[in-house]
Amino acid sequence: MASRCCTNNHYNACHFLPGYSAINPCQSVSIGVSHPASETPQSQLPCIHDPGEERLPTAPSSSTSRHGVRSATLALEVSLVVTRFSFLLDLRLGALLPWLAFPKWVAPLPLNLGFDTNEEENYKADWLPTTITFNVIIKSRPLPLGPPLNMTSMASESVATILCTSKQTRFHIDTANYRQLDIEGVNITIVGGSKSGASAKGKSKARSEGLEILSGAKLRLQEGRRYALVGRNGTGKSTLLKAIAEKLIPGIPEQARIAILQQTKLNDGEPPKDETSTAQLSTRQEVIERATSRSLVEQEIQTLSDGVNSTDPFAPVRAVRRLKHERLQKRHFLLDKDARLRSGARGMAARKALVAIEKAVAASQELVDQPNADMTANALHEETQEAADMLAELQIQVEPGRVSEIETRARRILTGLGFTEAVMEQPLASLSGGWHMRASLAAVLLQDADVLILDEPTNFLDLLGIIWLQKYLEALADADRPPTLLLVSHDRDFLSLCTDLLILKDKELAYFHGNLPTFEAARAERKDHLRKMKDAQDKQKAHIEKTIAHNLKAGRQNDDQNKIRQAKSRQKKLDDRWGLQVNARGHRFRLNDQAGFFHTSHQQIDVGADERPVVLALPAPSDLRFPGSLLSLDRASFRYAPSAPAVVKDVSLTVGMGDRIGILGLNGAGKSTLVRLLVDAARPTAGTATRHPRLKLSYYAQHAVDELQARGRADTGLTALALLTADVDGQLAEGEVRGLLGELGLPGRFASDVPVARLSGGQLVRCALARLLWRRPHCLVLDEITTHLDYETVTALRAALRHWEGAVVLVSHDRWFMRGVIDGVVEEDDGEESDGEEEDGDAPIRRRVMYRLKGGEMTVLKNGVDEFENIMEKRVKKLLAA
Repeated sequence: MASRCCTNNHYNACHFLPGYSAINPCQSVSIGVSHPASETPQSQLPCIHDPGEERLPTAPSSSTSRHGVRSATLALEVSLVVTRFSFLLDLRLGALLPWLAFPKWVAPLPLNLGFDTNEEENYKADWLPTTITFNVIIKSRPLPLGPPLNMTSMASESVATILCTSKQTRFHIDTANYRQLDIEGVNITIVGGSKSGASAKGKSKARSEGLEILSGAKLRLQEGRRYALVGRNGTGKSTLLKAIAEKLIPGIPEQARIAILQQTKLNDGEPPKDETSTAQLSTRQEVIERATSRSLVEQEIQTLSDGVNSTDPFAPVRAVRRLKHERLQKRHFLLDKDARLRSGARGMAARKALVAIEKAVAASQELVDQPNADMTANALHEETQEAADMLAELQIQVEPGRVSEIETRARRILTGLGFTEAVMEQPLASLSGGWHMRASLAAVLLQDADVLILDEPTNFLDLLGIIWLQKYLEALADADRPPTLLLVSHDRDFLSLCTDLLILKDKELAYFHGNLPTFEAARAERKDHLRKMKDAQDKQKAHIEKTIAHNLKAGRQNDDQNKIRQAKSRQKKLDDRWGLQVNARGHRFRLNDQAGFFHTSHQQIDVGADERPVVLALPAPSDLRFPGSLLSLDRASFRYAPSAPAVVKDVSLTVGMGDRIGILGLNGAGKSTLVRLLVDAARPTAGTATRHPRLKLSYYAQHAVDELQARGRADTGLTALALLTADVDGQLAEGEVRGLLGELGLPGRFASDVPVARLSGGQLVRCALARLLWRRPHCLVLDEITTHLDYETVTALRAALRHWEGAVVLVSHDRWFMRGVIDGVVEEDDGEESDGEEEDGDAPIRRRVMYRLKGGEMTVLKNGVDEFENIMEKRVKKLLAA
């Protein structure tokens, strides 16, 4: 929409800076300066911005001010204006959000004047010659200066923007240690918007409509520590990791080397959409390429080599100038981002550095475009020598010894993660999604990072890979400068490698030095201690208040003023000094233990609301009517082709009502094939498979979540309630369907309003369980059910399966989960009673058997999970020693 440049006595000085857009277009800012109408006629005001530019709605402005403004004064570049007024107005990030019609847009300058959508804000003072207002002009042009700043997270139907802010004073000093973080007042909000456009929103309104992940939290990571980030599904753990890895939080140094493995939704057989594979490279080569960016160095070497070896005397000069110009562009991109995220004195310094780098880029561009005829002989000689020196430096980085060392490390890591030599040499594009995930993990481990972030790294790993990864990460502590580790995992045994916990709860971050069982025990002990203390003080306080009330009544009846004053004094002391009598260090509570204004001198006892526990209720199995084994295999074997080797060899297995059967084995051992034989999804090529004639069997496949995601993408309006209603086909009423979903953690609107495509991985697991349990099955066959669940849901499912009356056949690499469900082991920190009651009274005695499948043959593990774990640890020691 075209608009006149000078309206309502406003002048727009436009200064276009590159790299403002988070997606594609560049954004520009115009500062409108109002002035008296009598000072300069509207027709005489110069027009700087293009008449064809599209302008968003502007905030209303005052038409008068105390001082006039000359047209010459108005012709200031926006960068200088913002630099000058940043101190006076305390400008911060995001002032232009009230007029943003594009949710992908990120405010390009650290501005914040507190405008709202329909509000007028005029800043007047004796030292201000004008009234300042702000307009937004959208102008698209290509981005030649490096990749765009990734401030958004893209979804299939919408754009989700991660808004990050933090609190820093003007006395803040950047640390030179990039392996630690200490940032105050971190706020993270996810704001969603339609790709087709959105209405203009103010900053406060955008935050209120967005999902707030953190509010005023403190992000503190110490060098060399191993942190486990814990929190329930949906609290924003992956978003926080993404914000740290992409350095969206102001205060994270740009120079910090942060490597991240993100939890990726994969369909088996499909490569991740965010990973680009080169078909010509083997898996080993591509892992090295991702970790070292060796192709970039080789490209620079090739550019300089072509120039130095060319017969054209000007070729080396053009090559070195082009290479230096590209490096300056990358440096410009980082300084541009730094200038937009800072304010005050640090913002002024950052913008001065930005102006300097802009001049350097412009000068470099002139040299790149300089004709050969204008080059002097002296410049030709010096820059040719510079090209040769730069080429020698780059060749040192890819010298055979260094490359050989990297390849050796890569081969060792890939072997530990389960890659054979044959798989390493296959193109990564030809492998399944699980192998892609392991290759991404290998590339992250191969990097020399300051901060290492792993989001669910145990997905798609077998127990050998999990134990190897655990030992490998623990061994990093022996390095001269170990990286800081931050990981998320549902595997409680794997989390035992961490030295500290980072708890994400109620939009805050809490810290605990110790492992997860110790934290849970300490939290329960402290809450119990505070509850007892509060109950005792409440009783004592009630007694004292009763005495005070009695003394007041007696004093008033007898007109005893001394007694009345004494009673009121006691009441005042009671109100002021009641609460905690010791501080956090266990010393006597003092006034300086509390910073700020409080109504009492002692901190009140805050027991805290009991967190609603995660509870999964499994319906009891239906009556079987007559006894007998539910499932049985008799000397069963299976091969996919007559000439192919047997995947399952001569296996005999019986499953009865109430049995707990566990199957352990490495990837490729035939576990899923054995399960398919049990559930009659495949018929044995030799031997027999039988089942109870009245058996109701439910099977959770390894890729059940992927199938639900595919159905959700195919039908965007499909909800969990609609899906389960179609499954039951009228056999259950809607109230019963809703009740089942609610018992499994999908209550209310999550079941009826939220599409399946929008559900998290843990919620999809609950949905899949509901589809299995509505029939009230006698036997549950579960293949890797814990993959997408958080640790609290895994704990709840473990407890539910332990006490369920039906039979359970479980395939999992989660040692803690298998111990509880199959072996019947209860740790002290579980909060459950022992299974000893099963041996008493009329309770059934469960048959518990743990099998190991290796090479298609099945053997019994007499000592359960611990025996298999010991076998794997011996193999891991050999791998690490190799």
